[in-house]
Amino acid sequence: MKKLLTATLLLVITFSFSQTDQKIYDIIDAVSANRIKKNIKTLVDFGTRNTFSDTISTTRGIGAARRWIKSEFDDISKDCNNCITTFYQKDLVTKKGNRRVPHDAWIVNVVAIQKGTKYPNRYIIMSGDIDSRSSNTMNFTIDAPGANDNASGMAGTIEAARVLSKYKFENSIIYVGLSGEEQGLFGGAGLAKYAKDNDWDIIGVLNNDMIGNITGVDGVIDNRAFRIFSEPVPANETERQRRARRFYGGEVDGISRQLARYTHKMTKTYMPEMNPMMIYRLDRFGRGGHHRPFNDIGFAGIRIMEAHENYTQQHQDLRTENGIKYGDTFEHVNFAYAKKLTAVNAITMAGLASAPPSPKNVGIGGIVEASAKLQWDKVDGAVGYKIYWRDTTSPTWDNSRYVGDVSRFLLKGIVIDNFFFGVAAVGKDGHESVVVFPSKIVRKW
Repeated sequence: MKKLLTATLLLVITFSFSQTDQKIYDIIDAVSANRIKKNIKTLVDFGTRNTFSDTISTTRGIGAARRWIKSEFDDISKDCNNCITTFYQKDLVTKKGNRRVPHDAWIVNVVAIQKGTKYPNRYIIMSGDIDSRSSNTMNFTIDAPGANDNASGMAGTIEAARVLSKYKFENSIIYVGLSGEEQGLFGGAGLAKYAKDNDWDIIGVLNNDMIGNITGVDGVIDNRAFRIFSEPVPANETERQRRARRFYGGEVDGISRQLARYTHKMTKTYMPEMNPMMIYRLDRFGRGGHHRPFNDIGFAGIRIMEAHENYTQQHQDLRTENGIKYGDTFEHVNFAYAKKLTAVNAITMAGLASAPPSPKNVGIGGIVEASAKLQWDKVDGAVGYKIYWRDTTSPTWDNSRYVGDVSRFLLKGIVIDNFFFGVAAVGKDGHESVVVFPSKIVRKW
């Protein structure tokens, strides 16, 4: 009888892990295109949000914009019994040695933290940029509405906070408006340092920069595709890690790439109408975004953005030339599309915030054998583990097996030479951690 009950319980647990979570669908439905539209309009109406624009006015400039953003986070917190703590995080940037800095100024980020119930020091972060710019980033007085770049990402971050604040999660979530992006990623660099100095355990950073345009300069109109940019391996990896990768693989299996795969999987599972594009690059060709400062010091971070850009609406003075209207203005934003990409962020954060930590010390063995061996250290909160493997040329984890509450497993008949492998921890409700690529070789079994 005891064996029968154990087998039945295992069957129930395994079955539950194959199902989707209704809560995630509810989160998707709760994201409001109208609220995003309203928030973008408010941000645009500040005239300019250039990093070095007016900080005193109540109606114009970056000072008024960041105070309004904080007030929105504060109002959301009031509606959830003060479940969110907000504050300004700032650093001084000086003109000396910075060619894009017209005068000394404080780079001020607006941070809103929704603390987790079990792992309060583990954070999944969604960011949008507060600042905007014209053709000349040094001109901080001219109008620069920045509707898509990046009021769309900032509005999406506020809306994600509103939706997710209705739920409790085991891990903490941070919603943040970053400043100084256009002048050199100053806001991201400041918050990344703050996170490191305060020993934050960062699960990952979802940087949203331009999530509202569907009409590309290439003539393509597409309201379903979007890009996920991620670097292949950490920028601060050691020489020993680099040498090991040459023999054991993992050229495209760094922590940021695994975060990108997680976002891709959540999207295909819960929003199959969307077409996430995994872009194997830190950012657009030769360009940068606010996830990069986090990557620079070893945190996982990706950029989520539209698939088809229109360069006549980016970093442009408001004008008309040869019949073309230049400028990043309100009427060019597709709010239904911004809702979809906001939902992509929200469900990714909800999944990760509901999951246990990733398994530790994942190792692999099976050299010159017919089966692959994997082992790992168990983590608090996991009720089981799932092994993933894929063809070495595949961008996504295509095969998996739930193996239960164990710390090692033999994949019979799966030859180590022909695949890449990873392990994820699984929580009681079936939510999984980010997959961990093996970091050591198992020589004794």
